[in-house]
Amino acid sequence: MDWRTASERELALRLDDVAVRYRVPHERVASLKELAIRRLQRRVQFSDFWALREISFTARRGEVIGIVGKNGAGKSTLLKVIARVLRPTNGRVRIAGAVAPLLEFGAGFHPELTGRENVFLNGALLGFTRAQMREKYERIVEFAELGEFMDAPLRTYSSGMVARLGFAIATDIVPEILILDEVLAVGDAMFQRKSFERILKFRAAGATILLVSHNLDAVKSLCERALWLEHGRILADGPAATVVDHYQFGDSAIQRAPGMLAPEQRWGTRRVEITDVRIKNYNGDAQTIFATGDALILKVDYRAHQPTAGLTFGMAIHRHDGMHITGPNTSFAGLTLPTLDGCGTVTFSIAHLPLLEGLYHISVSAHATDASEMYDYHDRAYPLRVVNTDACRERYGIISVRGRWSHTPREIE
Repeated sequence: MDWRTASERELALRLDDVAVRYRVPHERVASLKELAIRRLQRRVQFSDFWALREISFTARRGEVIGIVGKNGAGKSTLLKVIARVLRPTNGRVRIAGAVAPLLEFGAGFHPELTGRENVFLNGALLGFTRAQMREKYERIVEFAELGEFMDAPLRTYSSGMVARLGFAIATDIVPEILILDEVLAVGDAMFQRKSFERILKFRAAGATILLVSHNLDAVKSLCERALWLEHGRILADGPAATVVDHYQFGDSAIQRAPGMLAPEQRWGTRRVEITDVRIKNYNGDAQTIFATGDALILKVDYRAHQPTAGLTFGMAIHRHDGMHITGPNTSFAGLTLPTLDGCGTVTFSIAHLPLLEGLYHISVSAHATDASEMYDYHDRAYPLRVVNTDACRERYGIISVRGRWSHTPREIE
């Protein structure tokens, strides 16, 4: 029976006043036998440790939620409760849809079995039949790039290889709810890039994703919303960038102007200061997820603290792995700006975004045209996700060249 009301049809999960309590013995017990004897003698004393308390929130279909907090804050416990690996002490967890949990790499694997055998073992634990896993097998091996190692025991694998295999199994199909615990912290750069791209595809397909990660840049880039856990309680729930900034900088984050960056992301004399950066769609609405071919409008607000001539504004787009894709500016475009004093806005419009599916970051700058002074530079501070749709038939590479194919038959002479 569906637990959702008519107004809740977009919900994927709901937690109401969830709590998890562990009973911790005061003294260390060496064995189960000793524990049993002490319990019979009533000599074992316990104290209660609440890993989670009063956890209540909902998640919509297609929502990507990051979960941040210090070690021991209750993040992994929360994911285990949602994945139904752990039963809550109090409260209720209600889920609409199939859950694909990836709680830790190596969970559900046996070190003495081969990679091939572990694929079928892990698949069975996720609820798939052997026939279904045979159908999936080649896709899993191709994504994990472990073809030559699949008949070797798992104990011979590196942690990165185990990571690739575990991720490939858990994410072979688009799940309704995907649970990821520190996935982006394991594996080489290429695996992390593939993981990012697959997660973005799931999000575009409407999957609900819960992501625990200490990589705060990844949380801000991938997630639209974040939860901050502290001592088993939700301390903050809101837009990912706001929650992460508050988590990183404490109460000082409340005083920070919108869009203020970490020191390593921003430099310059601030003679001309970039005060706000907005990414918008054709209708002028704020947006960070675009399809290939969409119109994109970048608006850069500035404040010139004193009259400044010979000024250039620029932007750059980097792929998430750091590859610099483009770097247009007002001078290259032949736009000569007058002497600026006070506030204003510079707009850069892209009629047809050529980027193919992936995660990107935008940089913006204000500098002297002769390159003698950098006034303000925001380095890869504004995340941009691009998804492919059926309207774009290109799938490989970085950009769509919008070319046309034609064919002319020739008669055989």
